[in-house]
Amino acid sequence: MKVLNVVGARPNFMKVAPIVEAMKRRDTEFAPLVVHTGQHYDAQMSDAFFRDLGLPEPDVYLNVGSGSHAVQTAAVMQSFEPVVIEEKPDWVLVVGDVNSTLACALVCAKLNIKVAHVEAGLRSRDRTMPEEINRLLTDQLSDLLLTPSIDADENLRAEGIPGERIRFVGNVMIDSLFSQLERAEKSTVREDLGLAGKDYAALTLHRPSNVDNASTFSRILDALEQIGNRLPIIFPVHPRTRARLKEFGFADSIEQTKNLRLIEPLGYLDFLRLYSGARLVLTDSGGIQEETTALGIPCLTLRENTERPITVEMGTNTIVGTNTERITQAAFATLDTPMDKGSARIPPLWDGHTADRILDALLEGMREGEGMRDEG
Repeated sequence: MKVLNVVGARPNFMKVAPIVEAMKRRDTEFAPLVVHTGQHYDAQMSDAFFRDLGLPEPDVYLNVGSGSHAVQTAAVMQSFEPVVIEEKPDWVLVVGDVNSTLACALVCAKLNIKVAHVEAGLRSRDRTMPEEINRLLTDQLSDLLLTPSIDADENLRAEGIPGERIRFVGNVMIDSLFSQLERAEKSTVREDLGLAGKDYAALTLHRPSNVDNASTFSRILDALEQIGNRLPIIFPVHPRTRARLKEFGFADSIEQTKNLRLIEPLGYLDFLRLYSGARLVLTDSGGIQEETTALGIPCLTLRENTERPITVEMGTNTIVGTNTERITQAAFATLDTPMDKGSARIPPLWDGHTADRILDALLEGMREGEGMRDEG
């Protein structure tokens, strides 16, 4: 069964890597191809993730680059359509909620090619987030909705999605996490940064709603300055964020902030090694909310909502928004509480075996489709 696996941005790589690995292991059943749209166009960041996760070189690279949401989505559609027509896949597998996810799902819907959406059903209820629009529309277009948590199933049913299109398979990000933990132990990033045996916080910040608004960004930086009085904060800086620091005139002041250390972006293994030893993680990323939950690490999410409520209900995640006082209060409360990773509750099917359940669902979905054609 030929499957086109679409990746567009770094979070997609962590989701596709274990799926492609499982397909290669089950090579009598699956023939995987990897299509990289090039939406995440920073070569240093993309190449490091492909290398760290053991993903093969893309079979197809579309090289669409940056642009507005409309320009980028249209560019992916234009470039992806001829690939689908030429390859004639049995399934196209899209993951997550980036522009490439929606663009490729829409192309397939028009061409009557079966689409499976990994990480389906997640909802923030915030339609000002471009990702929320991508999630909603991709789920409507997809033939098979592969969900990471029970609340995602409930969201889909509430939106009128027939139950036969929904499969609860678990969280494939955790497959990557668990499979790479041992390799990450070999990273020397903590030692290189002088953090071995010390308490520190790890920070990621890249969402436009946080870094493209000067006043919001400033409030977050004020909170980081106060938290930095308690422990070092290590901040691998996304290219978009670094550009905004310079544009808003924050670069000089942030360099002088005590204990806030700006470093270049890290590959997957180095970053896993960094945050897995942190006393606290601050982020606006969706995937890191999940990974810290799986590892039992306190996480403060610098957003007003999350599409991953399971990480709050069962995990170690706290939504703190972008208010300076709220962020600092939550950080200090966490730092004043003894850390006990062993007490963390991990959501159902976050067990490192999601990729094989995804493949089983693809096979089942194909058999059901063939049965319907035979009946017709």
